[in-house]
Amino acid sequence: MTSLRLSIILIVYNMQREAPRSILSLTTPYQQGINSDDYEILVVENGSSAPLDPEQVRQIAPNVAYHFIENAPPSPAYAINFAVERARGDVLAIMIDGAHMLTPRTLFFGLAPFAYRSNPVVSTPPFFLGPGAQPETVAQGYDAAAEDALLDSIHWPEDGYQLFNIGVPYRYKFPNGPPKLYWFVRRFESNCLFVRKSAFEAIGGCDLRFDIPGGGALMPDLCRELGELPDANLVQLMGEASFHQVHGGVSTSVTEEEQKRLWATYTAQYEQIRGRPYEVCQKPLEYIGHIPNKAAQTLMFTG
Repeated sequence: MTSLRLSIILIVYNMQREAPRSILSLTTPYQQGINSDDYEILVVENGSSAPLDPEQVRQIAPNVAYHFIENAPPSPAYAINFAVERARGDVLAIMIDGAHMLTPRTLFFGLAPFAYRSNPVVSTPPFFLGPGAQPETVAQGYDAAAEDALLDSIHWPEDGYQLFNIGVPYRYKFPNGPPKLYWFVRRFESNCLFVRKSAFEAIGGCDLRFDIPGGGALMPDLCRELGELPDANLVQLMGEASFHQVHGGVSTSVTEEEQKRLWATYTAQYEQIRGRPYEVCQKPLEYIGHIPNKAAQTLMFTG
């Protein structure tokens, strides 16, 4: 089996509208600074009742493979492990939520630290599409039609960095606008996490005990376990991001109160499984990236 630089793992569940855009955002020439021969895209359908058309998925690009898991557990933990077993890349990019679209040099910058660090754990900052946090905007009428119109307004995918003009960072309250110095905010999870396949295997992969629909604290756990490996370096991307499309997700399209209740459930399961309270890995952070346009630059301001 031929080795590749990178295997992208995209988990989808009932995302006929969203997943094709997400997949397109992973392919060249939209992704810049990388050769399509250097990586593969493993799309894993986690038991959807309304699945994608496998042939249409494969036709998006020659480096896309499609897998459907019958009788899938409600958590994507098994689906991620399933894909990793089949992955040919030395590096993995794990995308637990197939509704996320990437900006154009995410793969280029996400791979870069693997040239100078033995075991980097590289996180991509998450954004919402739309005028605010989706748990709030959905309640105010933001929906797929409104989002489609927004994407049309920037002529996506002509310039993927225009996504910064129609989205906001993953923070649920913006009384005074987006948080300042957002690029430097420590991440507790990532919807596009780059890690060596050997490191993923060293921690035993995704723990199947995280069985809550959507995964619960699965990704925060994965980030912490990988980050706490003795030789791991935490790296965060700047100027690149993943953008969440609205789709009625488990935790992204519910009220603030429901968000709090879900997080309490997730952390309670985490503590039961790990035997310690959940905390973000506190290792020093490194940063890599650029500032591609004015909308991204505003997140650098301090006042």
